[in-house]
Amino acid sequence: MRHRSRLLTMTLTAGLLLAACTDPGTDTGADAAGPVRLLTHDSFDVSTEVLETFTADTGIDVEVIPLGDAGSALNRVILTKDDPEGDVLFGVDSTFLTRALAEDLFLPHRAAGLDAVDPALLPDDERVTPIDFGDVCVNYDRGWFAEAGLPVPADLAALADDRYAGLLAVQNPATSSPGLAFLLGTIARLGEDAAFTFWERLRANDVLVTDGWSDAYYGAFTHASDGDRPLVVSYASSPPAEVLFAAEPTDTAPTGVIVDTCYRQVEYAGVLASTPRPDAARALLDHLLSPAFQADVPLTMFVFPARTDVPLPDVFTAHAVLPDEPLTLDPARIDAGREGWIERFTDTVLR
Repeated sequence: MRHRSRLLTMTLTAGLLLAACTDPGTDTGADAAGPVRLLTHDSFDVSTEVLETFTADTGIDVEVIPLGDAGSALNRVILTKDDPEGDVLFGVDSTFLTRALAEDLFLPHRAAGLDAVDPALLPDDERVTPIDFGDVCVNYDRGWFAEAGLPVPADLAALADDRYAGLLAVQNPATSSPGLAFLLGTIARLGEDAAFTFWERLRANDVLVTDGWSDAYYGAFTHASDGDRPLVVSYASSPPAEVLFAAEPTDTAPTGVIVDTCYRQVEYAGVLASTPRPDAARALLDHLLSPAFQADVPLTMFVFPARTDVPLPDVFTAHAVLPDEPLTLDPARIDAGREGWIERFTDTVLR
């Protein structure tokens, strides 16, 4: 999702000390001393003021602890669940949800503001709370296609056409969250066996597979680099980022989205079951679903807020794509098939 440098420190506590000197306000229970620790992936990014507001309201500092990508963060939390390194985990996405729940990582909590969340995002389990969502899609370089006189691929299947040989960059699903989401999207769109036939065709069509999103977007994508790939797996919210951070002001997004390829990811947060700070952790989880936090995520993490009553920034409404029927798979099916699908991808595309 991520289109600007992340300058997160391992903790935000020092930056919030002045705010902690204010009236504590909200009573968060007997465990309210010391910082509450938020474990997350490396792409977590919100405005400092949003966390300062939590500190001002509760008297509790926030320590943000990045643990790598989403898969690595979950693995770390599972390995340390009996001696937790934090109190709240943010960033478990729908591709790993059932694994997190099967490990019994979280305490039940019905977050304040949950009634304002899009019902389509709500899981059947109150141990996790949806915080944001986004769609992994193939993006294209508008300028490159206009100059080449080549039509943009109309749908997912068209990516394997000969005329698009050597033009697509994707990420390895074994090492990348968007890479895994795109693989799941091909299965959701085509069916399992047909999806891997499609991947065989992509391999024959010289698809480029990178370890992560940055390698593909900033290393291979023609719009964002000196690369030679005008098609890249990214996000439906990449176009507003390109407008917002354009070197020269523009009202037109230089990149577009192939809607037929879009697979929805939902990110959840939960109170860790072994936390020594359950009251403070629940208060922080409530804050992640507060209007202030929700309004901050579109232009910091370039995702959509889970709440439906939060207005979106103009650049987001003008340039982000929100598919009417994004691809999805049932979490239980993902859990049953994920490892086998990744292995099959490796055999089909990389070996």
